[in-house]
Amino acid sequence: MGHIAATGLIDCDIHPAVPGMKALLPYFDAHWQEVIDARGVDGLDLAYYPPSAPISARPDWRVPGRKPGSTLADMQSQALDAFGISRGILNCLYGGPAMYSADLSAAICRATNAWVAAEWLDKDDRLRASIVIPIQNTELAVDEIERWAPNRRFVQILLLGAHESLLGQREHWPIYKAAEKHGLPIAIHAGSAMRHAPTANGWPSTLYEEHCSFALTFQSQLLSLIAEGVFTKFPALRVVLLESGISWLPSFFWRGTKMWRGMRKEIPWVDASPAAIVRDRVRFSLQTWDLPPDPTQLDQLLEQIGADDIFLFSTDYPHWRFDGGDPTRGLPPALLGKALRDTPLATYSRLKETA
Repeated sequence: MGHIAATGLIDCDIHPAVPGMKALLPYFDAHWQEVIDARGVDGLDLAYYPPSAPISARPDWRVPGRKPGSTLADMQSQALDAFGISRGILNCLYGGPAMYSADLSAAICRATNAWVAAEWLDKDDRLRASIVIPIQNTELAVDEIERWAPNRRFVQILLLGAHESLLGQREHWPIYKAAEKHGLPIAIHAGSAMRHAPTANGWPSTLYEEHCSFALTFQSQLLSLIAEGVFTKFPALRVVLLESGISWLPSFFWRGTKMWRGMRKEIPWVDASPAAIVRDRVRFSLQTWDLPPDPTQLDQLLEQIGADDIFLFSTDYPHWRFDGGDPTRGLPPALLGKALRDTPLATYSRLKETA
C-alpha cells in the first residue's frame, strides 16, 4: 500500500460501530435517557449487516468481546494507519433512521451524531463524518441538518437506500434544499428501514438475496431523483451512492435515456439525459464493486459508463469486501489516480478546507 499511501488517499466509506445503546446514553437529554432505559432499547444494528455475519467484518478485524470497528484504536490500526488514509468519512449505520417513531428516530440520530463528534472526530483529525437524519419527518430531518451543518467536520448527509417512499418525491425536497444550502452532498448507502420488501415480488429468504437485490433499490432511487426533477430543482446538489456497485450503470444509462427521449412530455423538467445527469452529479464508491474477473471486460465496462471521474475510493471498513492489504487490486491506474483523492476533493467541498 506504500504507493497508495503516498497520495494522501481519502476513504469515503468507513463504518464506526455503536457498541450498544449504553454508549449513546450520555448524548441523550434527560427525557430520552429515561425513555431509552424504561423501554430497554438496544441492539439497533441494521439487519442488513448482522454483527456476526461473515460479510459484516473480516476475520482479522474481529476482536473477541467487542463489535468490529467499535473502537477508535481498532480503526486506527486496522484501517487509517494500515492503508495510509489521510481523511476518512464516517458513515454510522445504526437504528435511528429506521425507527417508526419520528421523535424516537430524531433523538437517536441526534445522539448518534453527538457521539460521532465527541468519540471519533474530536480524537483523530483524520476523520470526517456524515450527518444521520430522521427521514421519517422532514421537519425533524432539516432540524438535524441545521444542528450539525455549522460543524465543518460533517461533510455530507447520510440516507439509507430504502425508506417508506422513493427519495425523489417532493416530501423530501426540504432535505435537499438544506443540503444544497450548506454544500453537503446526499449519500445513499446500502441498507433499509424494512418498511417494504426489497424485491418487487416480496420478501426474500436469505441475506444473500437481500444484498444481491439491493442494486435494484439503488436504480429505483436514482431514477426517482432524476424523474422527479431533484437535479433540476437543486442544481448544486451532489449525490453519492455507497456500496451500490457499478455493473448496472450501462443498462441504466441506455434504457433511461431511450425512455427519456420517447417520453419527455411526461417529465419536461428533466432537461438532460439520465446518463448525462449521472455523469455530472452522481458519484460511486469503489467498495463494493462488482468487478468482472477479466481485466479486459472491466475496460469495456468503464468505456460503456463513459466516465472515469465518478468513482470514490473506499474500504468499507470493517465490512468484508476484499482480502489482504490492497482494496484497489484489479483497478486500472488511470482510474485510481482520480478516485483516491481528486474526485473526493471535487465531491466534498469541505474536505478542501483541510486537504
